[in-house]
Amino acid sequence: MRKLSCIAIALLAAGCATHEAKTDVPVTDHSAATGSTASTASTSATNPMSKPTVAGNPLDDPNNILAKRSVYFDFDSNVVKDQYEPIVKAHAFYMASHAESRARIEGNCDERGSREYNLALGQRRAEAVKKQMEALGVPDSHIETVSYGEEKPAATGHDEAAWAKNRRDDIRYTVE
Repeated sequence: MRKLSCIAIALLAAGCATHEAKTDVPVTDHSAATGSTASTASTSATNPMSKPTVAGNPLDDPNNILAKRSVYFDFDSNVVKDQYEPIVKAHAFYMASHAESRARIEGNCDERGSREYNLALGQRRAEAVKKQMEALGVPDSHIETVSYGEEKPAATGHDEAAWAKNRRDDIRYTVE
């Protein structure tokens, strides 16, 4: 009976460990340099129809998660939604592994609210993404935050669809 209990516990622990490893694989695969057979084998085993990543800067690869540089927010909120955490993680891991990288996080808002309120909300949004990236190992000095409030809309309409596109942070890499 004890042996069965030990086996059941071991299987449960192995199942949990396997699940956790699967969630981390896409982020590390996208930020890893190409040319390694282990990385290529891992990618082709995950998706046999995928093309190998082009050698060069992963920031320039449109098929890489690092090409996604906007994080969208709910109305009047600076909480990073779960669906955008993989993007924030990928950029954080990239920056942590590339010591020369620097980024500016630009907070934006829709047109509703006063100019002052939107500038403050845009700053809180930018700081929220910066804090997550710092928690993942990016030095504070490598990330600058700025708020544009409602001044740089991505969409020009005056409806919910346009407003949703304007409630965002944009991650911009800078050159020093």
